[in-house]
Amino acid sequence: MLDQTMFKANDIRGRVGPGGLWDADGARVLGRSWVQVLGLVPGDRLVLGRDMRTSSPELSRAFAEGVTGCGVDVVDTGLCSTDGLWFASGFLDLPGVMFTASHNPGHDNGIKFCLSGARPVSASHLVELAGVALAGSATVPDGVTPGRVESRDLLPDYTAHLHSLVDLSGLGEAPPLTVVADAGNGMAGHTLPSVLGGLPIRLVGLFTDLDGSFPNHQPNPLEPENLVDAQRAVREHGADLALVFDGDADRCFIIDERGEVVAPSAITALIAAQELAREPGGTVVVNTITSRSVAEVVQESGGTVVVSKVGHTYVKAVMAEHDAVFGGEHSAHYYFRDFWRADTGMLAALHVLALRAREGRPVSELVARFERYVASGELNSTVADAAATCDLVETAFAGRGTVDRTDGLTVSGEGWWFNLRASNTEPLLRLNVEAVVGSQMESVRDEVLALVRGTTTPDLLTNGA
Repeated sequence: MLDQTMFKANDIRGRVGPGGLWDADGARVLGRSWVQVLGLVPGDRLVLGRDMRTSSPELSRAFAEGVTGCGVDVVDTGLCSTDGLWFASGFLDLPGVMFTASHNPGHDNGIKFCLSGARPVSASHLVELAGVALAGSATVPDGVTPGRVESRDLLPDYTAHLHSLVDLSGLGEAPPLTVVADAGNGMAGHTLPSVLGGLPIRLVGLFTDLDGSFPNHQPNPLEPENLVDAQRAVREHGADLALVFDGDADRCFIIDERGEVVAPSAITALIAAQELAREPGGTVVVNTITSRSVAEVVQESGGTVVVSKVGHTYVKAVMAEHDAVFGGEHSAHYYFRDFWRADTGMLAALHVLALRAREGRPVSELVARFERYVASGELNSTVADAAATCDLVETAFAGRGTVDRTDGLTVSGEGWWFNLRASNTEPLLRLNVEAVVGSQMESVRDEVLALVRGTTTPDLLTNGA
């Protein structure tokens, strides 16, 4: 069972099982189809990982059967975070396949793909995969010897590589930092003991048991209600900061010592300034809805900003094209050239911990100079026709600012800007507004929402991918 709607712009994602979009038989077909799309031949290899969702073992095993049936070998890393899979692809120089639905509900599952060396797949790869899989046209060579599955634990190598990229020596100074880490019952519960467990910090773990039903809160730190537990724990323990991960642990939100959420754009600016100090004149990639403060900080630091469309496949491609040292998205995806240009929330967390220890100042002070604008947060609406709605809003704002249609609709006026774009993963239209003055942000926000929702069903959420 496979359904066209599960194929998204950057990955595969959808409900599994009866009443859903795909099942193990579909995953087996996808395995054969992916071999054909990549042009793999008997004796080639790919690396496979999975998250803690209840459907992941069966789906990943079926996918591996589809691959090995074509004579291609599978290196199975078992449970791993998505950035752990990117590491495996880079470390082994093999194409990678990760079974996860990231922050989606527990009944969903999905697949993220990469080429060898953690290079991004293109939209054409996914379009071709959908065509081959839905048509059932992938063939198995006659007389082929089935490939083998090799199990390999790469978590120690992943940990060693992350530690090699950040100077953590300052963490050994007294008093040790108290760090809350909310795994949300996701894959951070698997990686945290290895990456942070041996560091000289006091670690307060929340929901570190792997549980794909997500009994405590949904694994999406972009939703404010999913940050409440970590905020409370910071205040209760007098912690220096908190780290909140999404389901597949490739994103990380930071909460300061007051229990206040730090905007991902501020973290992007903070790390960008550090990376540019290490590599003067370097390039930093942002997406179309990253705060304008990031571009200002990069320019002040002597670097160059390049703007990408939203989504990890787009950002990685731009990172490679411009040999960028770092990249950051509004959704707390952070990309590092030294991590095969892939996104890793855990490495971003280590950078923040190292800077906090080295500077000896509270996180709120470290990020204060990067928080220059008032932002709406991401506001979502269900619409019948995203393109027509964007056209309507563009017409209403004609003559009031510059217009850019690179990724949805961006209108920039005097002291304000907004972006309105269709989600890559959900049937939603996402609005982000930023302005110098709060009242100005609210005015633009309310006007755009009134236009968007005048003929649609309101569905106010916050943030997504």
